[in-house]
Amino acid sequence: MGSFSIWHWIIVLVIVVLVFGTKKLRNIGEDLGSAVKGFKDGMKEGDNKPERLPEGEGDSGQTIEASAERTRDKV
Repeated sequence: MGSFSIWHWIIVLVIVVLVFGTKKLRNIGEDLGSAVKGFKDGMKEGDNKPERLPEGEGDSGQTIEASAERTRDKV
């Protein structure tokens, strides 16, 4: 009962080819390959360290409330 022999896998492969056809299987393979490649590229981009912003840009240490109070005082 353990593992399947090579003949079992050949029969399964033939049935899958008959049901889906070679063109559809090729398209599924291409889609799967491009998805894996996109995932790998995304993981590589995620490993890059974020660039530092120039001074004066980005996080100034102020909260939203402090910025709102400063804007309200100007008006």
